[in-house]
Amino acid sequence: MRKETQKLLVLSLLGLVSVSLTAQEKAKRDTIKNIDEVVVTALGIKRQDRSLGYVAETIKSEELLKTQNNNWSQALEGRVAGLKIQTAGAGPLGSSTIKLRGDISMNASENNALIVIDGVPMNNNTTGTGFSAYGAGSKADLPIDYGNGINTVNPDDIESITVLKGSTASALYGSRGAGGAIMITTKSGKSKNGKIQVSLNSYSSYDTVLKWPDYQYEYGQGTMQKDANGNYFYSYQVSADGLNTGGTSSAFGPKFAGQYFFQYDPATEGQSATRQLWQPYKDNIKGFWKTGTTFSNNISLESSNETTSFRSSLTYLKNEWMMPNTGFDRFNAAFSVDHKLSEKLKIGIKFNYNKTKSDNLPATGYSNQSISYFMIFQNPNVDLSWYAPIWKSGKDQVDQIHPFSSFIDNPYLIAYEMLNGVDKNFITGNVNLNYKITKNFEVLVRSGMELTNELRTQKRPWSSANYLQGMYREQHIRLMDLNNDILFTYKNKFNDFDFSASVGGNIRYTEYTMNDYLADGLLKPGLYTMPNGISNINKFAKPSDKQVNSTYALATLGYKNKAFLDLTARNDWSSTLPQENRSYFYPSVSTSFILSDIFKLTSDKFNYWKLRASWSTVGNDTDPYMLIKYYNNSDFSGSVESPALYPNPNLKPNMITNMEAGMDFSFLKNRINYSITAYQNNSKDQIVKIPTLWETGYSNRVINAGEVRNRGLEMTLNTYPIRNKNFSWSVNANWSLNRNKILSLPEEFHGEPYTMASVGGVVYYNAFVGGSLGDMYGYGLMYSPDGQVIFNASDGLTAKPTQMKKIGNAYPEWRAGLQNEFRYKNITVSFSFDGQYKGMAYSQSHHKMTEQGKLEHTLIGRDNPGGLIVGAGVVQNPDGSFSPNTKGVLASAYYADYYRRANVETNTFDTSFIKLRDARISYSFPKTVTEQLKITDLTLALFGRNLWMWTKFPLFDPEAATLNDNQITPGVEMGQLPTARTVGIQLNVKF
Repeated sequence: MRKETQKLLVLSLLGLVSVSLTAQEKAKRDTIKNIDEVVVTALGIKRQDRSLGYVAETIKSEELLKTQNNNWSQALEGRVAGLKIQTAGAGPLGSSTIKLRGDISMNASENNALIVIDGVPMNNNTTGTGFSAYGAGSKADLPIDYGNGINTVNPDDIESITVLKGSTASALYGSRGAGGAIMITTKSGKSKNGKIQVSLNSYSSYDTVLKWPDYQYEYGQGTMQKDANGNYFYSYQVSADGLNTGGTSSAFGPKFAGQYFFQYDPATEGQSATRQLWQPYKDNIKGFWKTGTTFSNNISLESSNETTSFRSSLTYLKNEWMMPNTGFDRFNAAFSVDHKLSEKLKIGIKFNYNKTKSDNLPATGYSNQSISYFMIFQNPNVDLSWYAPIWKSGKDQVDQIHPFSSFIDNPYLIAYEMLNGVDKNFITGNVNLNYKITKNFEVLVRSGMELTNELRTQKRPWSSANYLQGMYREQHIRLMDLNNDILFTYKNKFNDFDFSASVGGNIRYTEYTMNDYLADGLLKPGLYTMPNGISNINKFAKPSDKQVNSTYALATLGYKNKAFLDLTARNDWSSTLPQENRSYFYPSVSTSFILSDIFKLTSDKFNYWKLRASWSTVGNDTDPYMLIKYYNNSDFSGSVESPALYPNPNLKPNMITNMEAGMDFSFLKNRINYSITAYQNNSKDQIVKIPTLWETGYSNRVINAGEVRNRGLEMTLNTYPIRNKNFSWSVNANWSLNRNKILSLPEEFHGEPYTMASVGGVVYYNAFVGGSLGDMYGYGLMYSPDGQVIFNASDGLTAKPTQMKKIGNAYPEWRAGLQNEFRYKNITVSFSFDGQYKGMAYSQSHHKMTEQGKLEHTLIGRDNPGGLIVGAGVVQNPDGSFSPNTKGVLASAYYADYYRRANVETNTFDTSFIKLRDARISYSFPKTVTEQLKITDLTLALFGRNLWMWTKFPLFDPEAATLNDNQITPGVEMGQLPTARTVGIQLNVKF
């Protein structure tokens, strides 16, 4: 920089940047990117970005608030290379997991990024209902999305988010940071001169369904049955026209052509007295859904002076979701204060309280009590209004209206009687003391707490398909997570060298309990209390406690602000590992070189060139109580049962090795900034559960085995094509790919696959040496040598394989995001696209609706002579040769077979997509207006989210995943709920 520097502004305490500007340069300062910005790294330590040997991307709060969402983390989608937000499409709370750089473990729960709030790690685990997404045909319940820890963070209170992608960046967090970390810094007081600043953020948003399947409304209920005259007919119950055809869920009945048939009469709750017009009701699925609404109001007060800063805020959000009688209320309160007790001693306190309450959240999955199940089975000739009374005449709370099948629950019964309630109280907070012992030596003491107290209820009325006499359940969940840190830091400068060293320790203690009470059957219908249960099952909590003690150290050496070296070390002692293995040590090293300064390459065209590299190992422990045999609580009060998992007293930690290298460039007065990163992760000695012989008395045992390798590439581009006094245009783009390979598996499998997970008993995530995590296996079609589908000569149906095969992979080949922002004077327009290429997802809904003739593609062949379809393919002759298939089968039989549930191949689709993820137009009123109103800022904005989508995926959303108990499994759609398209209006006021 030139000597005639006009002003040097250093606000590193607030996480801002150091910028030097000359008087001559001041007019051009809008071209300068903050390449020397201060970012929040592990343990809350603030560092200059140029000194880091790994990637740390920062997202400001403004990005999160541009388009409001029930779960703020979804605003990160498409903005950070290598980051994926995975949701289950399971309702308004939108539980999500954040993955950075793909999967590193065969254990799905070990692949999520760590969430850190103000330097304190957050327990983001989820308690499920204990049921899988596929429950059809069994007396079972379904998963319910009650939200997870990320939901409780209020976006209005977030100052910034720093994404630490690799394990080197998050190594100081130990095993919890093996998958990277999301560092959340909450807001604190910033107003000057002790003045109190009041801010108001208010918005209203409206949700509608983004995409529907292609329902067909040309044919009605039936199975291609004909009357005595050879014509297709329909009859609700036995009539003069023929046998009952109204009990099927298939839509292979007569074409809607103005005929009259005996149909259901809602007035008599039986067969109509006369024949009624055979007609479609095209709004009989979509009409059940409504426009959802969300209203949110936030008010905050903040102030600061030379010794004290404080901030407090209150937020109330009310959501009524698109499905009737579902939604939630959320209340957030936050308080922070930083006070300088003396020249040497500072204290900081942060407290956040969240209360989430709902009378009803939707169940998700493929079973009776899910609204998705009803949508699959609803027939084109059935009027939705026939279900509206819910209860049969004179049988209120006793017998529901479901006239076509006792297995299909009334949709209004699902919405208004099958209630899934939650009352959740969530508290996070920390207290930190910083004492400056000498000019160069200081100590930080920090204590953080996370406390959850949650009551969940599930109500099932009489006559529901899975609970003929009803059911009532309560889950009482309590979680306490305590983190205590001490960190000594020494900083000094020796000639051209800057040196910093930190040494500290952490004690983390987690305590979790869940009491489960179930009233199986209700003595009095409609009364949901435990004493009203016919048979009560009480599952009292078994403890699930865990403690990890840690020591760690960090040393940083900088030379002339051009070359930097970081060394870290950590040792953990985990209570979940045996005594001889519970201590494990892991180091990291990272370095960065500012090559543009070292080789004096800077000019107006070429501004910055940084080379960075890092290496680390990270240890990972396991869940509590995996070492010795513990008995489980039985369904029968006062008794216990033997566990199904055979423990392993010799477990050792899983070790993950990370290597990363990359470069950052800046051109044309920093108007163009480009970053590229390559990385590799190797995860060895994974802690996995493998099946064992039932004769042992166990179904699984836990071992150390297997190695997985991740390799990837990430690129980020930030540009200002135009920037002047009145107009600017900024473009941010990112692209990433990840390649995963399984290098070894447990010897016990002898070359056979290891099934990591399965969904619905049809899709299997099998691990083979040389394969990848996310590989999907299942049954498919059989093909002749020239690639034609093989059919059976005898019945004209597809030949059935005896072995499963790889169908595809749940993860895409690459992902990309693109953000644009235009500013003209006081008007700002921004929009964001993101998408992915390839990846596959199996759809249970597609299978069932195709089998039943509910989708438009099943219209093909119905008008053929005799309603027969000849499958395109060949049959195998006795001599082994092949000839064209000529055997015709009824259209109903053809679709039921070709797209049968077990045929994963024909029900699995490419999940490539492009989404207009969000858009916003805002107007900031000029000072001439705000000064008259005696306010400092007034902004009005219109925004939208998920406004448009291109995809060939046939169901609701290609970002399909299944909520199985408490796990979100990508690549399978199992009764997915519709995705919302959101539009809204926002008002921001400061005074």
